[in-house]
Amino acid sequence: MMVEEVLHRISEQAKRKRMSLPDHKTKIVCTIGPASRSREVLVRMIQAGMDVARLNLSHGSFDEHRETIRNIRAAADDAGLPVTILIDLPGPKIRIGDLAIEPLELHKGEVVTLTTAPAAGDPTRIPVEFEQFPQLVSEGSIIYLSDGFLQLRVNEVAGSDVRATVIVGGPLLSRKGMSIVGGGGVLAVSALTDRDRECIDFGLGEGLDTFSISFIERPEDILRAREHAARSGKTIKVISKIERQEALANIDGILRETDGVMIARGDLGVQIPIEEVPAVQKRIIQKANILGRPVITATQMLMSMTDNIRPTRAEVTDVANAILDGTDAVMLSEETSIGKYPVETVAMMAKIARSTEEKRSSIGPGCNLLGYFRQGKGREKITVNDVVSLNVIEALDALNIRFVLTPTRSGITPRNISRFKPEAWVLAFTRNPSTAKFLAFSYGVRPFLIRSEKEYWHGAILDAIRDWGLIEPGERVVLTEGVSPGREGTDSLIILTVD
Repeated sequence: MMVEEVLHRISEQAKRKRMSLPDHKTKIVCTIGPASRSREVLVRMIQAGMDVARLNLSHGSFDEHRETIRNIRAAADDAGLPVTILIDLPGPKIRIGDLAIEPLELHKGEVVTLTTAPAAGDPTRIPVEFEQFPQLVSEGSIIYLSDGFLQLRVNEVAGSDVRATVIVGGPLLSRKGMSIVGGGGVLAVSALTDRDRECIDFGLGEGLDTFSISFIERPEDILRAREHAARSGKTIKVISKIERQEALANIDGILRETDGVMIARGDLGVQIPIEEVPAVQKRIIQKANILGRPVITATQMLMSMTDNIRPTRAEVTDVANAILDGTDAVMLSEETSIGKYPVETVAMMAKIARSTEEKRSSIGPGCNLLGYFRQGKGREKITVNDVVSLNVIEALDALNIRFVLTPTRSGITPRNISRFKPEAWVLAFTRNPSTAKFLAFSYGVRPFLIRSEKEYWHGAILDAIRDWGLIEPGERVVLTEGVSPGREGTDSLIILTVD
């Protein structure tokens, strides 16, 4: 079932019974794989708190992903809850090919040969599935394998062969990813590959319009994806995965062009010194919050739950700190795609989010966004919509209001309110199915698709929340509205007492 149909179904059901909202506002993105692609497991994950289902197209066939999409939609229908589907494009990822011996044990100090030439059946050579690999390295380059757990230093390059010394050894499996740092190698391909374009076409053919682009380096990578979709008469939402040094250098331009960002800490942690990752994470979240771009914090958040029923204390702290930093969403990868406890992991993530959000006001935010707009550099370029969102937060705090009602075309207003991480829920009402789906990434925003054709539909919104039993008679709500026809964003707010 499409998200807009699910939203309509919720609306119809809510007319007959009270609606309940989740007990946490941080959104949860789950990678779907063999452990979680069945309809039954997906229903339980949705009920446990999954908001977004991520399909990693680096693995599996289009036929397999098409079946998974069907299962996700059916599960959302069964659960009666909306779920947005995110297509994660492979990008120019360098991977190890199929090894003759698996696992291949690499020992510190030994010299190994990596090659792009055929190496089937030769246990002394490590195949690399990237033709340009020898051009990307030179003497002294450091090669990281298996998320950086294995490290090699390049000695020489000879044609299609690269000889390297093992610095940090361990078991190597087929199809593991590779990252290269230093030595002058330059990736001579765009972040958007021909395979990525095929994947975009596949997603559009399945009625999906939200894609995450791997190995983004500059804003032009985003434009290429949009232009490709436009050739089919489509518009898409782009989540930019930040995992390269070049992306950090161009982060301001990327944030202006993109619809949202994902902090992909796996590859990022080998592109930059690993001890710098926490500060970079905080800086990206702050910049994304300022612009009202939803931000996902990803990679190894509850990694130990891939095999264990409980996470480590360090992992719980990591998730909590990301939420306090201002992330909109937290993501699960292996934990839900191949892990033993996908449903329990989602439930644990929801539990951590709830506990952390309850304490946000006493602990304090990682970034004082209100201060930034009132007194900091943000005041120099403040917009009318920024002022309105600030006034909304003031009203919520002063009057103890639980709900903000935001009619929206583009989603800008609910996102601009969401960036302040209010205690109130932001109920976003839109006629645009794409807007409704993408708001699934924004903290504390619950999107609803309105089918009213009237120009002014505030009355329909108030009737709906009364029917849903979300508010009590005499309770006050904030209603934002745009008074300038055709403009994006919101010009004013009003405070209403519900009859």
